[in-house]
Amino acid sequence: MAAQLSAGDVVEDFTLPAHGEGSFRLYAALERGPVVLFFYPKDDTPVCIAEACAFRDRHEVFLSHGAQVVGVSGDSLEKHEAFAGRHDLPYTLLSDVGGKVRALFRVKKTLGFFDGRVTFVIGTGGKILHAFSSALDARRHVEESLASLERLRQS
Repeated sequence: MAAQLSAGDVVEDFTLPAHGEGSFRLYAALERGPVVLFFYPKDDTPVCIAEACAFRDRHEVFLSHGAQVVGVSGDSLEKHEAFAGRHDLPYTLLSDVGGKVRALFRVKKTLGFFDGRVTFVIGTGGKILHAFSSALDARRHVEESLASLERLRQS
């Protein structure tokens, strides 16, 4: 697999099933503003819960930047519904069963077998503005994304 996508790369459009709303199409969402797309390994695991709740706790700040937060894992829509309900997640979770979109972003496995944890801030035309990867520092994904959105606001 080629290197993970990074800042400056342009990602292809995609559509995935979304919990609570049918489907999510990236380029349609980008018409409303930046998208913070975070890939995480699995619902209801400790680090994934910490990351999802960190995005939840700062959700209003993301909205103030005009950004949408969207989580992606290989879990089913049913698992996403339960996960979002248990943790009061106010944003969309996408079901990437089979890893088609994970492969599109070239998100590699951690230690060769866990799905990787990578966050992308995506702007106009699908251009990646920022990418951050850390398997264990879940809260930093939020900090890095907000810093990127702040730089975008100031430019």
